[in-house]
Amino acid sequence: METGDNRIPTREEMYKALEDRMGSELQQKFLKASVAICGLGGLGSNIAISLARAGVGHLHLIDFDAVDITNLNRQQYNADQIGMEKTKALSENLKKIAPYCEVKANHIKLTRENIPDNLSDVDIICEAFDQAEQKAMLVNTVIEVFPEKYILSGSGMAGMQSANSIKTRRAIGKLYICGDEVTDVDDGIGLVAPRVMTCASHMAHMALRIIAGECEP
Repeated sequence: METGDNRIPTREEMYKALEDRMGSELQQKFLKASVAICGLGGLGSNIAISLARAGVGHLHLIDFDAVDITNLNRQQYNADQIGMEKTKALSENLKKIAPYCEVKANHIKLTRENIPDNLSDVDIICEAFDQAEQKAMLVNTVIEVFPEKYILSGSGMAGMQSANSIKTRRAIGKLYICGDEVTDVDDGIGLVAPRVMTCASHMAHMALRIIAGECEP
């Protein structure tokens, strides 16, 4: 394939390159899959980037916040995107990475009432909120309303401890928890990019394993 002059590869070239890495059968599974990322901060923005790079065909981005200068130390935004809605900014960045990924973006705050309408069209839901109350609301509502769907939740990634303490475990049913399940930014422990990205990688990889059929149904 010739390169240069900022030419964007064709769809066929992009997916051929992915198939060469992953194999055609697995890549087709990724291409057909749909994942919602609820919350586009340090966790969610990194999850989205990883899934787009892997060739997941459909991503649904949900957040009601805007990019702030304090986000830049760990979130997948650029300095010239400060002030933009995160849904718009991340959609732009994903388009540059995976131009043929179908990205749906909703600048909204999820509530118990609107979750059924906004998450009915995806296979897997990634909970990537900051606040414990919002996390619990989303997880509990999904388990109640969509018992057939997988939900991945992040819990514990703050501080300077070893990244090896971040793990993935199946909690109950189709709920998986990723993180160290101990550290909390509210305890005065800061968030640094490597540990946040490690947790995001756990969540993205668990989503890919589910899509590939590599976990319990």
